[in-house]
Amino acid sequence: MSPFNNLLCMLLGISFTVWFTLLLVFIIVPAIFGLSFGIRGLYMKTLLKELKEIRRNGSSRDLDGSASSTITGPSPSTSEFEVSDTFYFCRRGIESIVDDEVTKRFTAEELESWNLLTRSNYNFQHISTRLTVLWGLGVVIRYGFLLPLRLTLAITGVSLLVVFTTMIGFLPNGRVKHFLSEKVHLMCYRICVRALTAIITYHHSENKPKNGGICVANHTSPIDIIILASDGCYAMVGQIHGGLMGLIQKSMVKACPHIWFERSEGKDRHLVAKRLNDHVKDKRKLPILIFPEGTCINNTSVMMFKKGSFEIASTVYPVAIKYDPRFGEAFWNSSKFGMVNYLLRMMSSWAIVCSVWYLPPMSRQEGEDAVQFANRVKAAIARQGGLVDLLWDGGLKRGKVKDTFKEEQQKLYSKILVGTQENRSRS
Repeated sequence: MSPFNNLLCMLLGISFTVWFTLLLVFIIVPAIFGLSFGIRGLYMKTLLKELKEIRRNGSSRDLDGSASSTITGPSPSTSEFEVSDTFYFCRRGIESIVDDEVTKRFTAEELESWNLLTRSNYNFQHISTRLTVLWGLGVVIRYGFLLPLRLTLAITGVSLLVVFTTMIGFLPNGRVKHFLSEKVHLMCYRICVRALTAIITYHHSENKPKNGGICVANHTSPIDIIILASDGCYAMVGQIHGGLMGLIQKSMVKACPHIWFERSEGKDRHLVAKRLNDHVKDKRKLPILIFPEGTCINNTSVMMFKKGSFEIASTVYPVAIKYDPRFGEAFWNSSKFGMVNYLLRMMSSWAIVCSVWYLPPMSRQEGEDAVQFANRVKAAIARQGGLVDLLWDGGLKRGKVKDTFKEEQQKLYSKILVGTQENRSRS
């Protein structure tokens, strides 16, 4: 080899050695022991200061709010059907199209001001020379430094999780396996949190779910699992995925009794219910983490909770998760982006900033059925997270409107007719 090639190989070797040494000392080892040097906090404060400066300099824009109107029902002069009664429902239909409560929950949340990410708006970087320079500098930082660093950490965390959980899976069930599984999961999740530059604030940790309990949370992104599991171990319940996510699921279940199911298989749902019942009866097992919405919602709302998990346990541990969209979009639009594409978009954002609130455990009240219990828990999560509480089923993202929702409008009209008839008979 020529002297030049020798020098190049030596420099590359030194660069890789320094790179992985810095990762090991400043990120991976602190992640293993749950420590932090405060670098992410300083990074977030710097970003926040710069974004506020951009907003003050006139790059913000007003969002067109949807004009809300008071909806008045038909007031027929008789208790019989009149053609004019249809105008009320036509109006309701048009208003639903103009301001659709469901569809807009599955698109990225609108921002009040530009956050220097090209994908938030393709025209903002041309507002001024200063913003153009800042945007260009941001591209260099995000793609030239942060993205390679985050990819290295993500690959490290996922690889360690797959390898270690597979190895732990060969151990006999017992305390040693349980102990090692908890430590490995915590270590790998904390490395993955740093791969996203996730800055998480946990509130009311005294309310954290206990072993044998069921933890329910609103669902914005697959990383909800990482956000919660980096603060404590859970047994997961979720749909079977393919690709990278499927590989991770298969390795995880070898070390811990996670419950994966196929959404389209009816027999799977009955099996899941039985396994959940058996799990909550054993107070030695990890708390179960469930996202009752069944799909990702865009960080603005909480949609209908499926009643299944609320039929199993009389007490649940609610958790509210709220992301700050100014630093990066955490919502996963699964109909638009695949898992790898989505993760790359997040890793090329500034950071993932969120707050987690552990709410006091909630128990089913006397005479309360599973649906009422689920709605009460959902309302508490929405109130704490500052989210809109919606009655709609998140499954509308993939399916048609249920007949029960259509029947609600029919019942509404019948009540109007009955009410009018009663008023006339009294007069």
